[in-house]
Amino acid sequence: MRDDKMQPRFVLVRPQMGENIGAAARAMWNFGLDRMVVVAPRDGWPNQKAVAMASGAGRLLDEARLVPDLATAVEEDTFVMATTARIRGLTKPVFSPEGAMQEAARRLSRGERVSVLFGPERAGLENEDVARANAIISVPVNPDFPSLNLAQCVLLCGYEWRRASEAVEATRVDMAGTEWANQQEIEALSSHYEERLEDAGFFFPEAKARGMKINLRNMWSRMALTRADVQMLHGVLRQMVRWKERG
Repeated sequence: MRDDKMQPRFVLVRPQMGENIGAAARAMWNFGLDRMVVVAPRDGWPNQKAVAMASGAGRLLDEARLVPDLATAVEEDTFVMATTARIRGLTKPVFSPEGAMQEAARRLSRGERVSVLFGPERAGLENEDVARANAIISVPVNPDFPSLNLAQCVLLCGYEWRRASEAVEATRVDMAGTEWANQQEIEALSSHYEERLEDAGFFFPEAKARGMKINLRNMWSRMALTRADVQMLHGVLRQMVRWKERG
């Protein structure tokens, strides 16, 4: 049996189009989420359009919990968050998607059960739906066009869940079979170029030669060079010298 305490449940409240349910399932599975609850879908359940749209995430639809109303969907939860772009006139904590998923991760780690509500495509959640939630998730969208597609909103929250629950690298470099060059290799490259440029009379006039050499070494030190880069740059210079000698 799945452990529902390990991740939040995403509750689709009265979704209208099967395609959007399928797209939401696909978005959830992109980020490792598979606890879906479907509340009173307009076009019935199961829905073949949802299956077709889900692509490789059809298992989520097979295992989705179907319930007749929102009260049933959240009856076992200890914390519920409602996604909405509209000002509701209700006094509740309001989280950004990032903050909401961080809060979900904290509560789940304490053994709580957390659900996130997503409203129907036409107008989103009703005030009666939001009133059942403990907090609101508000996406900082363009106020002149605040409506998000159901699957887009699910995708956004799923992404933030992944960031909150997994160690996600902000930046990485794929090394493609090589390693970063070390200081000894950079020094050898610098010396190689300096020697050949000296032979070519590049460091002229003599009064400026020292500063030019320092600038050249500083340039190498600023460059993020791999061993493959260093080998190629050595090869470029050797080939140029050979070409000059042949001429």
